[in-house]
Amino acid sequence: MKTVFNIVLVLCAAALIYICYNSIMGPINFENAKKDREKAVIARLIDIRKAQQEYRTLHHGMYTDKFDTLIDFVKNQKLPFVMKMGQLTDKQLEDGLTEKKAMSIIEKAKKTGKYDEVKKWGLENFKRDTMWVAVMDTIFPKGFNADSMRYIPYGSGAQFEMNVKNDTAKSGAPVFLFEVKAPYETYLGGLDKQEIINLKDVQSKLGRYCGLMVGSIDTPNNGAGNWE
Repeated sequence: MKTVFNIVLVLCAAALIYICYNSIMGPINFENAKKDREKAVIARLIDIRKAQQEYRTLHHGMYTDKFDTLIDFVKNQKLPFVMKMGQLTDKQLEDGLTEKKAMSIIEKAKKTGKYDEVKKWGLENFKRDTMWVAVMDTIFPKGFNADSMRYIPYGSGAQFEMNVKNDTAKSGAPVFLFEVKAPYETYLGGLDKQEIINLKDVQSKLGRYCGLMVGSIDTPNNGAGNWE
């Protein structure tokens, strides 16, 4: 009887040790897994932001809310890249010369064949050429998979939520905004449910989005991420 009692005590002690260990290590393991997953999600959000910022340069400042359009842009479009040779001197700038005016003088000389004004302004070695370079070769590393941009890492195929807003400021100037979101439930799926509930509760009380996001269609923030 005493032996059975001792066995029960040992089992109870082992259970208590396990419970204590789990109560300590559970939150630590969750936080470590959360950091690893967020690192991957943030990297992809940054890629989307890069693509959106380049997309708007060729679309009158507007963003797109469609991943098909954004991915096609990254895979097939080109961006202007200005090759520069020569710089305007302080004296030229003080005399009222600008890069735009300098190029106008050079272009006029090319058309007329008369380079007197080019020599007068000392623009013989001043050159600006525009080259068109593929988006994929400009802002992303070699081997980048544009098709993956739409998918949330660890999200089991779930896609980011992407929205845009076209508005007009009081001054009459156009205001274009975008945001891309990934909720906790999606990329933290499979981790401790209670820890996720606790995390969401804290964020909700602080009035923050429960997940990771870049940009905002409610408040202009220059495409900042909520982790920055």
